[in-house]
Amino acid sequence: MHHMSSSIGRIRRLVIVLTCALTTAALGLTSIPAHAETVAASGTFAWTTAPGILPAWDSAGISLVGVSPGSVITNKNTNTARVSLPLIAKSGTANAAAGGFRFVNTETGEQIRCSVPTIDTRARVVDCVLASGYNAALFEISSIESRAKIDSDVTKTTVFQGMELRIINREMANRLNDELNTNVFSASVVVGTGSLVVTRDR
Repeated sequence: MHHMSSSIGRIRRLVIVLTCALTTAALGLTSIPAHAETVAASGTFAWTTAPGILPAWDSAGISLVGVSPGSVITNKNTNTARVSLPLIAKSGTANAAAGGFRFVNTETGEQIRCSVPTIDTRARVVDCVLASGYNAALFEISSIESRAKIDSDVTKTTVFQGMELRIINREMANRLNDELNTNVFSASVVVGTGSLVVTRDR
């Protein structure tokens, strides 16, 4: 539990640094806040809904929508949705993505937005900044099928595949259900399977 708390603390510090960096970039300034543990990174975190998940959400009036520069692409042939998020920075095992995704109740307009997701492969969580401005761990990474490292003279790349995602706990599932006026979310089922490819300078 202490390890989880320290990891979430590191993620929160990373999000603050990233927010400052993104604000600086948006203002056209050249200085970047100094933080020894945080480095620029590139790559993608992508996950695809598990079989039966998208039809269940659709039948409950719940839609999965991308937040730019993140995207959600639906495949009608397989009845799945693929979320793709570009990575912008990393701090240890925590990898921060830009954009995000939203769960929307299409009948009521109620929504929960997961902004600037941080994927921590050691803490095994996907952490989000919610509309309230607070962080919350949305998904548990219940398993990782494989990982590999590919290094060149100038970069280090790590590839994680077969990342099984679940709603992190019953409390988060209840929160999703309450705020979206549904009962479709459960911590006991696999929501999706993802991959993470992250590259940083050596």
